[in-house]
Amino acid sequence: MRAVIQRVSEASVTVHGHITGIIANGLLVFIGIEDADTDADIEWLSGKIVNLRIFNDSEGVMNLSVKDAGGGILLVSQFTLHAMTRKGNRPSYIRASKPETAIPLYEKMITQLEKDMGKKVQAGIFGADMKVKLLNDGPVTIWFDTKQKE
Repeated sequence: MRAVIQRVSEASVTVHGHITGIIANGLLVFIGIEDADTDADIEWLSGKIVNLRIFNDSEGVMNLSVKDAGGGILLVSQFTLHAMTRKGNRPSYIRASKPETAIPLYEKMITQLEKDMGKKVQAGIFGADMKVKLLNDGPVTIWFDTKQKE
């Protein structure tokens, strides 16, 4: 499972002209799922996202998590995070899970984030053509891969 996390002042996702998720201060999380992903990956990644200390404390030091800062999370599925670009100029997405595998894991991720945050998580619609708006704060952008826990 791969995730790109961006600290935002605001973010929203729109599908067919309707906003499906919107947050003010918080984290916009793009997530890519592959067949090898498990519940253990979901639990580890959710814990990292919720507890990642990238929000400023009263002294301007990145010392608070999204939960500590009272922020929100907007989760957006993005199969292109598993793009393979080694050969040629057209990316291959062979590593990205098909919907029948990815959708249940995506839904479990939403549930786990809500459990870890203690509140509702906003989300896009898996597989939809989504329009994402964000105001990156910092900018702060962090990448995770549950198969390369660095």
